[in-house]
This record gives sequence, C-alpha cells and structure tokens, in this order.
Amino acid sequence: NFMATKNSIKKRLFREFLPQDTKDIGKNYLRYIKKIRHNINKNYDISFSDAEFLMWGYGLVFFTIKYAAEDLEMNKGNVENRIIYPLVNKGYLYKYFDKLTPSQTYEDHLFRDETKYNYRVRYALTKKARLMVQRIYSQLQ
Repeated sequence: NFMATKNSIKKRLFREFLPQDTKDIGKNYLRYIKKIRHNINKNYDISFSDAEFLMWGYGLVFFTIKYAAEDLEMNKGNVENRIIYPLVNKGYLYKYFDKLTPSQTYEDHLFRDETKYNYRVRYALTKKARLMVQRIYSQLQ
C-alpha cells in the first residue's frame, strides 16, 4: 500500500502516462487492437473484419457456411459471398471436404441428411491464415 505524499503527487503531475496495476485490472489483451487493425490493413490483402472471421475460425478444424452464419448470427448469403469466397480466393481458406468427398455407400445415404447433391462444403483455415492469426495473438500479448 502506497501512501501518496506531496512529493509523489507532484511527480505524477508531469508524467505522460501512469499505467494501472495489472492486479487491479487483470490482462488487457485488446489494448493494442487499434495498432493491430492498422497493421492488418497495411500488411495483408484483407480487411479487419475478415481477420476477425479468421480469428473466429482459428479454433476450428473445419466449418460449414451454415454453422459460421448461425454461430456469428450473420446472414448466410453475406457470410458466403462477402467473407468465405473472397477469403478462399485470397488463399486464407480452403475446402477441407468438397462436394465430391461424401461416401456413396447405401448406409451413408440411409443415415445422413446430406448426399452428394446437397452436401455442405467444409472450409478450414490455410497455413497462411493460421500464421496471421498467431501473429495477431502474439501482438496482443
């Protein structure tokens, strides 16, 4: 416990900043989010909202457009056309399982809603995307 003296208060008057004690506020991971946003805009060919989507997908092996839209509470068409397809074209996402992947066995058709005609493609982050997200996390820490 620090007792403020007249002298210590005077010293604080002329400081540019005084950080909070981390035991009072805990981790402040998003303190540099503005710098990170600037860094993404400057060094990558994607928007910050695209980077946010990649951070969301970082913890998943793969996902469908339907799942992403539901989990992020977004319009499925917007997720598909404004996020997924551009990120695939720029090399940040790839098709983990494509439409031609599902098995053609009789049992699979009996027990699954999806067939080769209505199969939802599963997407995953590329190595390029994973490295970018890792850089973002290391900058945040």
